[in-house]
Amino acid sequence: MGRVSGKVAIVTGAAKGIGAASAKALAREGAKVVCSDFDEPGGEALAAEIQRLGGEAIFVAHDVTSEAQWENVVAVAEKRFGGLHIVVNNAGIAPEGLPIEELSLESWRHTLAVDLDSVFLGCKHAIRTIKKTTATGAKGSIINISSIMGLIGWPHTADYNAAKGGVRLLTKCAALECAGAGYDIRVNSIHPGYIDTPLVRNAIANNVGAEDGIGPNERMEMLVSLHPIGRLGVADEIANMVLFLASDESSFVTGAEMVVDGGYTAR
Repeated sequence: MGRVSGKVAIVTGAAKGIGAASAKALAREGAKVVCSDFDEPGGEALAAEIQRLGGEAIFVAHDVTSEAQWENVVAVAEKRFGGLHIVVNNAGIAPEGLPIEELSLESWRHTLAVDLDSVFLGCKHAIRTIKKTTATGAKGSIINISSIMGLIGWPHTADYNAAKGGVRLLTKCAALECAGAGYDIRVNSIHPGYIDTPLVRNAIANNVGAEDGIGPNERMEMLVSLHPIGRLGVADEIANMVLFLASDESSFVTGAEMVVDGGYTAR
């Protein structure tokens, strides 16, 4: 039996990186997966790949900042697969990489909309929908992808730090509310270190958060050096934590912040 057999999951930002790895891991272990993303070609390709490997998956185009589109995604999960047990709020963007004094209000609001407001909407509609499934005796799990930048500060990324720190405390509030209401829905956050994904590669190429005069190669070397384990992480290592939190193996874990960072924050 798979670790999440019989469960239905939504994974946002599923077209690439951590989202794609998480969707594949959940499907491999028996979940029926709704892959959502703004990137329609990438999302369709991922769902097709999961199907070729024998899993069950569909793609839904999804702007995670739209409440109407959140309502549509959870409705699709219910209609197609009969319920909902797991939501992985993974979609996010890298910031512009400017000091606070130069950061526009428009850019600030855009980062918070994608990286924090979307998680609020995901939790809101996940709870409303999953509680109907858990009322029949099933167990639910909401997994919010935050960052080590939700635990520590970093220059030139105030918008990203604020959003990811917000995800951390939003997660704890949601966990307490679900436990208090008796919904049998656990809510946890994952805080990756730097993971070798397209998002991080693009940030390095654009020198996001770097001091003046530091080029992409030096930036990569610096980031690797900040991880005591001696390398960046890979998406599958975060997906493994997603799978653990989605499964009943983590049945006593809620309101937790799971740090997967190669020792970055241990210093």
